[in-house]
Amino acid sequence: MESIRPDSRKTDGVGTGESNAGSHVPGLDGLRGLAALYVVLFHCWLLAFPGFPRNSGPFWLGWLMYGRLAVVFFLVLSGFSLALSPARNGWRQDGVVRFLRRRARRILPPYWAALVLSVAVAHFVVRASHHGPPNYRTVVVYGLVLQDMFTARTPNGAFWSIAVEAELYLLFPVLLLLRRRLGAAVLVSGVTLLVVAQGMLAGNSSPVEGDNWLAPNLVPVFVAGLIGAGVVVARERVRRMPWHRLAAPAMVPVLALIAVEGSAWTVHHYFWVDLAVAPAMAMFLAGIATGRPVLLLRLLATRPMRGLGNFSYSLYLIHLPIVMIVVRKIAPEYVSAGLPTFCFTVVVGLSASVLSAWLFSEVFEMPFKRKRDPRAA
Repeated sequence: MESIRPDSRKTDGVGTGESNAGSHVPGLDGLRGLAALYVVLFHCWLLAFPGFPRNSGPFWLGWLMYGRLAVVFFLVLSGFSLALSPARNGWRQDGVVRFLRRRARRILPPYWAALVLSVAVAHFVVRASHHGPPNYRTVVVYGLVLQDMFTARTPNGAFWSIAVEAELYLLFPVLLLLRRRLGAAVLVSGVTLLVVAQGMLAGNSSPVEGDNWLAPNLVPVFVAGLIGAGVVVARERVRRMPWHRLAAPAMVPVLALIAVEGSAWTVHHYFWVDLAVAPAMAMFLAGIATGRPVLLLRLLATRPMRGLGNFSYSLYLIHLPIVMIVVRKIAPEYVSAGLPTFCFTVVVGLSASVLSAWLFSEVFEMPFKRKRDPRAA
């Protein structure tokens, strides 16, 4: 059976998907959409069952507890997507300033629009933070995308990763330079060893996540995707390797550890879990880029999957305020707490989130994806 191969269209970055002068990889849009959908389901679960990181819901819904890993996948996919074009050009970029301008034009307008929406919902409808409604500090910190460095009342709990991505975009030209000058092995080992050393020096060798500070452990995650993009320009023998099959045994030990130790342990050790899952994710993307597995690629290439991936960034940005309204304002009027609330939220909140995200993207996201000229946008 013939493999699905990349065509000559342009490719996107993660979730935010700026087009670059490279080859489009079929399936990446669908993966983006599925990852965003999982994050929505995670928040439906999180708000319906209190007690996180312990599972207070049915055991068969325990697989929904790990929304953080979907964000990690987004970052691996981001590094992979953004590096495809430079990989085909000797790991050289088409201008650093031009790249950063494209990234800013792509992520900031929808983000700022979602910020206004989130602040309004958190102030007038349902609070997104235990510390109170948004204030002027919220607007300044989140408006400047500095929430990963400065503490402020959050208007939207999903916004933390946008700051992480912005930092990685600033670092991307440096990472490309290191990849070109020093090679893949030196880049991966150097970045990873620095992060591991930082983790080992923390209390109990497990740095605390969520302290509104830079997330250095996510740099190797991004780099894993960047290095994985090199498979598309490697020798034929490397491209023909069963990367999708190699990803499975790389992921099994991590999943087994999560199953044995439980959700609370996993959440408190995300610093290390993030590093452990990144190689398997990068190998899986390498498999997709080389046209395997074919059946999955056909599913991801269907119109609904491509459509969902097309506005996955908008879905990620605005779904949480909608889900919170459904769980805390609407569901109590119709169903009891726990599983009935979760089911109600999946039916109502998920549908409302997808529809609203599509409409939101048509106004605040798609115009900036369609217009290549910055002045036109």
